[in-house]
Amino acid sequence: MIEQHAEVTFNDRVAADTYLMGLKSPDIAARAHPGQFVMIRVGAQADPLLRRPFSICGVRKDGGLLILYRVVGRGTRIMAGAGPGTGFDVLGPLGNGFDFPAQPGESLLVAGGMGIAPLSFLAQRTGQEVQILTGYACADQQIPFECLGLSHCAVLVATEDGTIGHHGRVTDLLQESGNHIPHGYAQVYACGPIPMLMAVADLTLRQGIACQVSLESTMACGLGACQGCAVPAAPGSDRRYYHVCQDGPVFEVGTLDWEQLQPHVP
Repeated sequence: MIEQHAEVTFNDRVAADTYLMGLKSPDIAARAHPGQFVMIRVGAQADPLLRRPFSICGVRKDGGLLILYRVVGRGTRIMAGAGPGTGFDVLGPLGNGFDFPAQPGESLLVAGGMGIAPLSFLAQRTGQEVQILTGYACADQQIPFECLGLSHCAVLVATEDGTIGHHGRVTDLLQESGNHIPHGYAQVYACGPIPMLMAVADLTLRQGIACQVSLESTMACGLGACQGCAVPAAPGSDRRYYHVCQDGPVFEVGTLDWEQLQPHVP
């Protein structure tokens, strides 16, 4: 774990209220693994007080760290106004990332909304064929695949209002793919809202398919000290709770209690 002053190299709007930021952070970028995250302090004053957690969306050969974010509050509004040369205090890489498939074969990546951020980093690093299912509320929220380095991947899109791709949710695409998973995919990876992850968990657990999920959670410290990101462990585990920041954010799908999970994650 490294704390580093990182300068903004670019900060481009890529979709509605959504930005891709480049941070010059060679030490963190060199150690980053898909699925890990960073904590960013967005202001030098007491407001905002806490750092914000962001999945690492990718790294560049020049030491650039890629952060994909959506403007939802004061902290991300500050980030959206940051131009090249602006400096942020960055802590990372934090957490446990994805494990690559032990057996060869195509991987299926399932992303809901901003869940595409850690999965795009995974797609760049896995070195194997991947198919990506993505879901958004509407076409305005879709993030161009080229800016995420996913132009080489097979990508299917679903929107809830039907303005682009499949009219419905990304879990509809998952159900359609589900009949082929046992024979065609080495591993399923997913990140997105809890209801989406519950559908992924249900399908993969029923069919005995290897699956890893990355949980989205509000974090105050990112280090396990505040205990604010606890999630329930599956029945029969040797502990009652895991902490997303320390034990995750990536979990094997069978290690979590999905019936109890939703009330515990914002």
